[in-house]
Amino acid sequence: MKRIVVFTGAGVSAESGLGTFRDADGLWEKYRIEDVCTHEAWLRNPQLCVEFYNARRRDTLAAQPNAAHEAIARLQQAIPGTQVITQNIDDLHERAGSTDVVHLHGEIRKLRSESDELATVPLQGWEQHYGDRHPDGSLLRPYIVFFGEGVPYFSQACEVAAQADILIVVGTSLNVYPAASLLHYAKPDAKIWFVDPGMPEFGAYRDRITHIRKPATQGVPALVDQLIAELK
Repeated sequence: MKRIVVFTGAGVSAESGLGTFRDADGLWEKYRIEDVCTHEAWLRNPQLCVEFYNARRRDTLAAQPNAAHEAIARLQQAIPGTQVITQNIDDLHERAGSTDVVHLHGEIRKLRSESDELATVPLQGWEQHYGDRHPDGSLLRPYIVFFGEGVPYFSQACEVAAQADILIVVGTSLNVYPAASLLHYAKPDAKIWFVDPGMPEFGAYRDRITHIRKPATQGVPALVDQLIAELK
């Protein structure tokens, strides 16, 4: 059985109405990274960080999985061993039915201990109250990998990517590192599909990638149908 890995970025969730960070009208046009997405910002003005991520959480709860999320979940169900890695902090993959999703940049619906990056707790609803504490006694902060922090599950994601016979990359600019370097871990004979209307710089992978220049909600369901027909 072929091993399939799906790696998703912000373009997937954008079609569910969630704002991206890097587009021309994205969140970084409205907020400075230095004010809401660094550890220094958290120490300097934690209340602003809490309010920013409360708003992102509220947006996430209002959004619904789209056809791309649903197709990826269907692929997992049809082809055993299919795994999902995402740069996204929302839970739309899980709400569509995907399981064991590796979240590289954190999860908006969880909080984490200030002292232990992997000590997380779920948050009911959308609102975090600054000053709440983890059972270990430390302050709770959004479970987000801030700029400048390590990516705790990156090694796990690399191991997953290295096992792929088919790697499907969806809705990412391939500009955010270290996540974008996952392609470097693909086996030399792995088939790579890239679903995105944009034209990123593929570099050395240009001859190995089949580029489907469509939005995720159009390109992913068709590709999933094709793969299920070929592999089942």
